[in-house]
Amino acid sequence: MLSPGGVLAAWAYGINEVEGDAVNELVRNFSANILGPYWPPERKMVEDGYRTILFPFAEITPPTFRMEARRLLEKLLGYFSTWSATNRFIKATGRNPLEPLSEALARVWGDPTSPRLIGWPLSLSLGRK
Repeated sequence: MLSPGGVLAAWAYGINEVEGDAVNELVRNFSANILGPYWPPERKMVEDGYRTILFPFAEITPPTFRMEARRLLEKLLGYFSTWSATNRFIKATGRNPLEPLSEALARVWGDPTSPRLIGWPLSLSLGRK
């Protein structure tokens, strides 16, 4: 139970952005088009940055946040393997969508021992009781 004056916060991170236009285009296509039908319907709330959730409290406007990390291609692919949509795709089709993505990314990544900057936009909804 939220006490008077307390703050309720809901947060999520959105689809990552990867340094380099060609790499980022492949990643965005993978998430939206290859895996698109395999994301659960609730994922739409995350994509909308939780802006569609109505809090029964006075809204607080949060600052802008972003997570960033440098990752090698193999680590980025490992991250994609944890996505629920990736696993739903595999279960539904019997194919691993990371195999063609890995090959396509390897062609545009450059030096595989050079990490790229990955950014995740953070969405935050706040309300004070």
